Amino acid sequence: MIYLYLFFLWVTPLVFAETTGQSAEKNLSLEEALKGMDAFRADANAEFRWDPFFQSGVFSASGHSVVFRAGTPGEPGIAIIDGKEILNIPSPYIEKGILMFPEAFLTSVKQVLIPRMQEDYAPFRIAAIIVDPGHGGKDAGAIGTHKINGKTLRVVEKDITLKVSQGLHARLVQGFPDKRIILTRKDDTYPSLENRVANANSVPLKDNEAIIFISIHANASFNKTARGYEIWYLSPEIRRTVIDTDKYDEPADVMAIHNAMLEEEFTTESIIIARSILKRFDETIGKSIPSRGIKPEEWFVVRNTRMPSVLVELGFVTNEADALFMTDDEYLKNFSEALYKGIRDFITLFEQTGGFIAIE
Repeated sequence: MIYLYLFFLWVTPLVFAETTGQSAEKNLSLEEALKGMDAFRADANAEFRWDPFFQSGVFSASGHSVVFRAGTPGEPGIAIIDGKEILNIPSPYIEKGILMFPEAFLTSVKQVLIPRMQEDYAPFRIAAIIVDPGHGGKDAGAIGTHKINGKTLRVVEKDITLKVSQGLHARLVQGFPDKRIILTRKDDTYPSLENRVANANSVPLKDNEAIIFISIHANASFNKTARGYEIWYLSPEIRRTVIDTDKYDEPADVMAIHNAMLEEEFTTESIIIARSILKRFDETIGKSIPSRGIKPEEWFVVRNTRMPSVLVELGFVTNEADALFMTDDEYLKNFSEALYKGIRDFITLFEQTGGFIAIE
C-alpha cells in the first residue's frame, strides 16, 4: 500500500481534486500526477509538501526531490531536481482551488528523475570480470622440457595461460553480454604486475556494482613428481587497504572499521570463488589431473587488487603428465570451460543474494 503524506506549512487550505479542465494539453490533478510517477508510488515514505504562501511544492522520495512553484496556465516555469538541476517546463497552476499539472511537466520530470531512482534500487551485481593471463612477453614464466618417445616437449607457462585466458574470455563474453570482460593482456606482451593491479583498481563502478579478478598461472617444481591444479586466495592474516580513501570523508577510526569489514568481505568472496572453480575443475578434469585444493598465499596481484581475487595454478609444467595435458588443445578448452562455470556459479550466488554470501 502506498502512503502519501500531505504537509501543509500554512493553515490556508488547498483542495486536491480530479482534473476538470478541457484544454488542448492534458492537465493532471495531484493524485493523477503521483500515479504517473511510478518510482514515487513505489516508496511508502513518498511525501508531497505544499506552501500556500509561496505557492510552491516539493515531491520527495528515496532521497530525491522535485521543487516547483505554481504559475498561471500555459506559463513557462522551472522545476529544481535534487537541488541542483533546473528544468524549464510548463508551470503547474491552481484553478478553482485545485492544483493542476500540465502533462509536459510530469513527462519532463520523469525523464530526469525516474532513471535516477531506478538506479538507486538496482540490484547488487558483478559488473566486471578481469582475467589475468600470467607472465607474457619477456617474462616466459615457468618452463618445462620433457623427452617423450624421442621427441622434445617444451611447455611455456606464458603460452598456456594466454590460451586458457582467451578461451575463458570468449566464454564470459558469450555468457555475460551485460558485463565488462577485461583481459590484462591479449597477446604475447608483458604488462607489469603493478600495471595489472592499477588497471584493475581503476575500473569504474557504480555503488551497486562489484568486480572480481582471476589470475591464471601454471606451476613448477624441482620435484618432477609434483603435479595437480590448485587455487590460491589472499590469507586473512594479511592486512591491506581495500577502500578508495578519495571517495570518503570520514574520521580515521571510522575508515579503519570500514576497511576491516570490506577486507573480510573480499576474503569470504575470494574463498567462495576458489571453491566454485575447484568444484568445476574436479568435475571436468579431476580424473586426469589431481586436485591440490585451495590455499591462502600472499601473491602480488591478489594482495594489491581491491576486490575479490584468486590465482589459479593449472598444473605443473615440470611434470610430464601435467605437461601433456596442458599442451593438448582439448584439455585447454576444458580448463577454460571449468573456469567459466566456476565463475558463473559464484556470480549466480552473489547476484541472487544481493552480495550477502557466507562461507558454509
